Amino acid sequence: MKFILFCQNNYAFGILEPIKQVLETKNHDYIWYIEDKTDKDFPYKSDNYTNSISDLETYDSDVIFVPGNQVPHYLRGLKTQIFHGLAGEKKGHFRIRHYFDLYLTQGPYFTNTFNHLKSIHKDFDVIETGWPKLDIYGKDKNIYNEEKQQLLKMHNAKTLLLYAPTFSPKLTSAPHLISQLKTFASTNKDYLIFLKFHPLMATEWIEKYQELAANTSNIIFQTEKNIIKFLLMADIMVSDTSSVIYEFLLLDKPAITFNNISKEIHWENSNDFNKLEELIKNNLQEDPFAESRAYICQQFHPYNDGKSALRMVEATEDYIKTNGVPSKRKLSFTRKLKIFSIFGRPSKQN
Repeated sequence: MKFILFCQNNYAFGILEPIKQVLETKNHDYIWYIEDKTDKDFPYKSDNYTNSISDLETYDSDVIFVPGNQVPHYLRGLKTQIFHGLAGEKKGHFRIRHYFDLYLTQGPYFTNTFNHLKSIHKDFDVIETGWPKLDIYGKDKNIYNEEKQQLLKMHNAKTLLLYAPTFSPKLTSAPHLISQLKTFASTNKDYLIFLKFHPLMATEWIEKYQELAANTSNIIFQTEKNIIKFLLMADIMVSDTSSVIYEFLLLDKPAITFNNISKEIHWENSNDFNKLEELIKNNLQEDPFAESRAYICQQFHPYNDGKSALRMVEATEDYIKTNGVPSKRKLSFTRKLKIFSIFGRPSKQN
């Protein structure tokens, strides 16, 4: 079988990499699609990859794995949505855009809603598989322990705090926490603070936090694209309305958010930015939401076997064995125009 790993943003690399490994193990053929803007960040240059949609038309795939919201409707292949996060409360997470034949969901919270939407639209299927980005949790969650201990020793620190805000201007805490983080770092030298920003974060705030890190000995601005490493290393995380909160909670560690918009919050959430230090210390010492985190594990991602990528590949294999490769998607004229505006028109008639 032939697979496309479809990347519009660099955060997709870490989501698709476990699938790539499964495809290699099964001796399937695959090609990465990488947009020009992320080419410089692509870590698998020895793999087969392209920046050209016309190359994908020629490739004639059987399956397209998409951790994003759009995919050209005119490409051949089972168009498979695998998602780029776990934040169901974010605008658009459950929006049906009609580009996908198959939704591979992370856990019951997502599966139940997409099955309901399936009963309405009747033009896609839903299979629960877990999420490949988190396969490392079931395989080697302690992989960075030695590096963490070396960093803590180097900075004479005891605790590693991760600050990972979202990029959305309406939801991000970045403009509101910069002075509080500066104060916290200066008065709590036993903390090492990692800053990990979303690649779409406004340049203004990236630059301001880079300057803060450059002038503060116990703050490090991380530029590595895949946040998983820092989730595994951190003892506690601070964020806002970001999917990464759920990824962190699945490690059974305390998290703090500011002005989170979720309807169901199973962690510490506050609208008072000045309470940063108090909340950090209380959650580390008392961990008041330890029992609440069990809900997230059960509903959002109940898989800890490290085999979600394998389930995804096998789900598409079984789907095609039963149904064949879908010939085309029925889209409205408006949806087709949107795809043409993003990816261009097909080079061959569809």
